[in-house]
Amino acid sequence: MDKFFEKIPFIDNILKGIGQIMLQENRWTGILFLIGIFMGSWEGGIAVLLSTSVGTFTAMKLNYDKSEINAGLYGFSAALVGVALSFIFQTTILIWILIILGGALATIIQHFFIAKKIPVFTFPFIIIIWASVFVLHHFTHIPPSELISAKAENLDYDEVITPINGFGEVIFQGGILSGIIFFLAVFISSPAAALYGFAGSVLGAYVSHINGEPVAEVHMGLFGFNAVLSAIVFSGFKKTDGFWVLISVLITVGIDDLLIDNHVLTEFGGVLTFPFVAGTWITLLIQKIFISKKEN
Repeated sequence: MDKFFEKIPFIDNILKGIGQIMLQENRWTGILFLIGIFMGSWEGGIAVLLSTSVGTFTAMKLNYDKSEINAGLYGFSAALVGVALSFIFQTTILIWILIILGGALATIIQHFFIAKKIPVFTFPFIIIIWASVFVLHHFTHIPPSELISAKAENLDYDEVITPINGFGEVIFQGGILSGIIFFLAVFISSPAAALYGFAGSVLGAYVSHINGEPVAEVHMGLFGFNAVLSAIVFSGFKKTDGFWVLISVLITVGIDDLLIDNHVLTEFGGVLTFPFVAGTWITLLIQKIFISKKEN
């Protein structure tokens, strides 16, 4: 199988780019993510393949660093743009065009921050979706997709299913089976990342529940997916990793609840993964200050 990917590295780069949605440079993680997305919606599956392909192709044509392309660093924000647009809106011709343009733009923005050595994570995806949703809602009449407009029915409030739903919601998937597949996809790449992500989702759901967030939305994983990503960033096998995971998750959940409760970003499509990005930036800053003081 490795020989196949060596012969067609473009496919390998695409799969790793999809895997990097949860910070995993692993083609098999990417394949499982794709399976989970297609299970939720074939449009979402096609959209993520298209946007990731465009993002990766753009990076190649603009002669970005080959090792960064091979690691999938120019695929994950593009992938999220594709799946988000296909989830929020009905896939009209304009939406497909935006998926292509958004995938390319996400790569260009990603490169700008990589060149500046700024850990931007999913921020390019956030910028593009915020701008797209605002413009499309105000200047077009494209209806919402059936997925986003459908009402949740027969919610299972099992405490184990809730954190798994957090994994699913990272890539806009509400089905429990997709969540399980996403968890396993991360686990085969990094058991520590998967387990810390699970713990982060549990903590995110618990804190949000205490803060009085809607029970149904908490159990759907809508208050856990940002915590999953924050926990994965700081996961590892060092004794201090658990401490930084805890700090990052608490900050992320605090930002998440604050923004959602005040409806700050409703006009732009919601908070998306911004709480994760902001919470991680703040934690990295605290970590840098802490290490600097320790060295002095």
